[in-house]
Amino acid sequence: MANEYKRLYRSADDRMIAGVCAGIAEYFDVDPTLIRLLFVFGFFASVSGLLWAYLIMMIVVPEYTPAGEDVVTTEAEDVAPKKK
Repeated sequence: MANEYKRLYRSADDRMIAGVCAGIAEYFDVDPTLIRLLFVFGFFASVSGLLWAYLIMMIVVPEYTPAGEDVVTTEAEDVAPKKK
């Protein structure tokens, strides 16, 4: 029996601001629009409490990168020739 854990990632494809809501939607297998609406309503209901939660999740939750791709690249690495 293989242990497969679900991981929470920020979405790289379906993002509006930072991909937090789309990542939560992918994790729970629901529509991202529903999560976004819940965040907006929760923002007004909790007097900006969810804004702080969103900002913290934007920093803490890693962005999804498919296996085999570089996580960090800079323009200088893309333009400069590689040394042998």
